[in-house]
Formats: sequence, structure tokens, C-alpha cells
Amino acid sequence: MAARVPYADRRLLDAGRQTRAMVWIMAIMLFLTVLTGAFGLGALAASQTLERQLAGRLTVQIVEANGPAREAAAATALAQLRAMPQVARAVPVDRDALAAMLRPWLGEQGADPDLPIPAMIDIELRVPSDAAVAEVTKAVQRTAPSARIDRYENWMSPVAGFMRVMIALAVGLIVLMAAATATVVMLAARAGLDSHRATIEVLHMLGSTDTQVARLFQRRIAIDTLYGGVVGTLLALVTIGFVGTQITALGSDLLGGIAFGARDWVLLIALPIAFALLATVAARLAVLRALSHYL
Repeated sequence: MAARVPYADRRLLDAGRQTRAMVWIMAIMLFLTVLTGAFGLGALAASQTLERQLAGRLTVQIVEANGPAREAAAATALAQLRAMPQVARAVPVDRDALAAMLRPWLGEQGADPDLPIPAMIDIELRVPSDAAVAEVTKAVQRTAPSARIDRYENWMSPVAGFMRVMIALAVGLIVLMAAATATVVMLAARAGLDSHRATIEVLHMLGSTDTQVARLFQRRIAIDTLYGGVVGTLLALVTIGFVGTQITALGSDLLGGIAFGARDWVLLIALPIAFALLATVAARLAVLRALSHYL
């Protein structure tokens, strides 16, 4: 029966723990991974906020050169919209607000009362659906055939698509980080195996099995990875907090919707544990394979 490796012997392979670069490599890897994860979760939160804000939102534009006719058509359309069961809210957009939005392009002429600015109505549907949009469109165009109905989702679809690309990119980067971590761990395990070859041969002569020797390496690397992961994660969380304060100061409606929930924080904090488990498995596989070939 193989001899059990005592605790004192297990420390033989940990003699250079203070000087090993593994802790700092893992700290850097986890710092970048947690930041990437936060970026992906932030993009997901922004995408969900955008979807909630835009779902069922429409804008009616009534284009009519004649001012009185335009206002009459807008008033009739507004009354009809407010009577529809599909519409939760219908509010006319103030002309002064439209002029203010046009000022960067038209200057002070945007406030000219003779300027034929379209009358606009902001609509929020009770239940967002294509059928409800079609009903609203028919009702408005019966009153004002030249009216144009725009869905907010169509305006912002490029932004939503960009958010999806960013989320996919974050997931891909995390996968690459995990693969790079496994590769670094395997190389470190092989290097440690070569540097402690004489010690391992002694352990084998004392009756230790390859599995017991592999356990020494996986324990050392797991601890190094966990230490480094905790350091990198803490630094990343501090960075995330700083960036969050800067985003809040911007006052952007879209960026202001980036708020991490309990699930998001749990996922970020779980990353160093997941990477430590990954490093443990990678180290064990690398050492067992090396021992079966060279020892």
C-alpha cells in the first residue's frame, strides 16, 4: 500500500511560494476577467433598460404646411388615440421643445412660429405588439392621411444590435481568459515538475503515487490562483465602483440604467472561485500526464 504523504512533505513543493509569479499572473488575469464580466453585465443591463423604455413607444408626426389645419388634425388624432383601448398614454409634444431640439441645426429660426414644424404626439401602448401598432396607424391615418408613425424600437435598433455585439464580445473574452489561465497553469505545473524532479523521485521511492504527487501541485496552484484571484477581483471591483460614479455623474438616461443586481455581483465574485477550480483541474491533468510519460 502506498505511503501517505505527510503535511511536512507537502510543503516541500511550496518552498518558493513567496517568490512565485503565479499569484501576480492570476491577479492580472482575474482583474481583466472581472472587468470584462462587468462590461458584459453592464451592456446587458443597458440593453434590458433600453428595451423596457422603448417597448410600445410610438411617435406620430402630422406633416401639414397649413398651421391651423395641422393643429386641427393633431387635436382630432389625439382625441381618437386617447379613446383607443390599446393606448395607455397619448401626449402632444410641446412645439417649444421641438424648436429647442432643432436649434443646433436651424439656430434661432427654429422658434419662428411660421416655420412648418410637424405636430407630434408621443404614444405609449398598453401591450406592445405589431397588431396594436397597426390599429393605431390605421386610426391616425384615417384622421390625417399624411401622418407618419415611428416606432422607438426602429430608431434604436442599431444601438440594441451594438449592445448584443458587446455582450457576445465580453463572453468571448472571458472564455479566452479562461483558456489562457488553463494554459498558464499547465505550463507552470510542468515547470514546477521539472524543477522538483529530484524531490518527486524521493517521494516515489517512499511509496507516493502519481495521484498523491499531483495533489501537491494542484493544492499549491489552487491556493496561488485563489490568492491572486482575490487580489485581482478586489482591484477590479474598486475600478468598477469608480467607473460607476463617473457614469452616474454623466446623467445619461441610457448609461444611468446600468445598475448591477444581486445576481450580477454574485457572478463577479464567483469568478475567482471558478478560476481556482479551473486551475486545480488543469494542474492535476498536466502533472498526471507528465508523470505518466517521464517518470
